[in-house]
Amino acid sequence: MRMTEILLIRHGETAWNAVRRLQGHLDIPLNAEGTRQATALAWALENEKLDAIISSDLQRAVQTAGAIARLQGLSTRIDAGLRERCFGAFEGMLYSEIPHRFPEAYAVWQARDPDAMFPPGENVGESIRQFHARVMDTILHHARQHEGKKIALVAHGGVLECAYRAARDLPLNAPRDVTIYNASINRFRYDPALKNGLQLLSWGDIAHLDADAMDEINQGQVKQ
Repeated sequence: MRMTEILLIRHGETAWNAVRRLQGHLDIPLNAEGTRQATALAWALENEKLDAIISSDLQRAVQTAGAIARLQGLSTRIDAGLRERCFGAFEGMLYSEIPHRFPEAYAVWQARDPDAMFPPGENVGESIRQFHARVMDTILHHARQHEGKKIALVAHGGVLECAYRAARDLPLNAPRDVTIYNASINRFRYDPALKNGLQLLSWGDIAHLDADAMDEINQGQVKQ
């Protein structure tokens, strides 16, 4: 089987990224900086021949993917399997608010119990294990569907983290040891001979941006 090259891309910045408000499944558009980042990203990839562009169905990812697709002369395919993790009642809150509103649930979240659930909110939350399984099933599905080709998957920080953990064979409860940038290019190779199917080629390319994009989880004291 021929290997598939995967460009896993995080969406551009949103207003909620800028103030460190947790988005999850809530559908927040790019802000002006995020739109600028998406444009810079698209031009950086202009001379790379992509065979498909597949996006999360949340508009911050769709808008980022659309900028790439326009320069590639492709249409964007939508797959809800690439959505960010759902954080239940935490969604819509500032990170600084969560430990005060939900101290016990926050402590469990920070401990990275793979099967812990969030308090109920507008959306039904996902455990780490549920989220990781959804994301990896989706990524590997598209890798197999595009055997021997180069594809871009435009998604979210949590999705990128799942792929990173799989490629490095890290346990789900291990602290995150990597920075995830808005509008970053992260390159993987799908190889069915590998234990988890993914090989990490390069991480966190933001050379196309004028300044470091924001990492919504690792800034400050909040880590997931």
